[in-house]
Amino acid sequence: MTLMTDHIVSAFDADLKELGDKLAEMGGLCEKLVAESVGALLKRDSPLARRVIEWDRSIDRLQHEIEERAILTIAKRAPVAIDLREVVAALRIANDLERIGDLAKNIAKRVIALDGQFQPPKLAHGVEHISDLTLGQLKEVLDAYTQRDEARAMDVWRRDGEIDSLYTSLFRELLTYMMEDPRNIGFCAHLLFCAKNVERIGDHATNIAETIYYLVNGEPLLDDRPKSDTTSSTKIEYQG
Repeated sequence: MTLMTDHIVSAFDADLKELGDKLAEMGGLCEKLVAESVGALLKRDSPLARRVIEWDRSIDRLQHEIEERAILTIAKRAPVAIDLREVVAALRIANDLERIGDLAKNIAKRVIALDGQFQPPKLAHGVEHISDLTLGQLKEVLDAYTQRDEARAMDVWRRDGEIDSLYTSLFRELLTYMMEDPRNIGFCAHLLFCAKNVERIGDHATNIAETIYYLVNGEPLLDDRPKSDTTSSTKIEYQG
């Protein structure tokens, strides 16, 4: 009986390690895609943008593999308590990472759509700023998951409002450019979509932070998020 129990525990540990390894690979790819998609935007690099779109397939494949492994682990091991939370957390985080990959791919698609239509690069600097902050948050929360560091995860959660504030500021700045010169409308509209995708990546990093809280404490985080995106209430006034 002891040997059988030891075997079951060892097999479950091996399953969890495989899930963790695939999540680490998936997280690393997501960080790369976010950085490269924004880099393609700033450098006006359509070939790089096309590579980002291709790389997203690897993230989709990893999510599928994680889902299969997690479902098989639940079916075979029937985990409970913290063991079950480990598997559920892996599923949740894989889902958020898959969405992050999709958002990076969406930015890359905008780069291709803008090929040959770029305005002065200074207009894209705001997107670079918000992406730097968001990428930092993503790296931090993935490290927090690896270390099961709830305090570190909650620091990411509390700073989500900083990304929202940057997005709101950029939103207003780009609206000003569009109102001042209608020739900027097309380019600035694409930039707004890119910035919104980056802001959504920040939301998914916050989702991961909440999953870490659930993993460590065994209960969901019920506090309201510190949101600071006011673009939905922004008024545009035309004078003429």
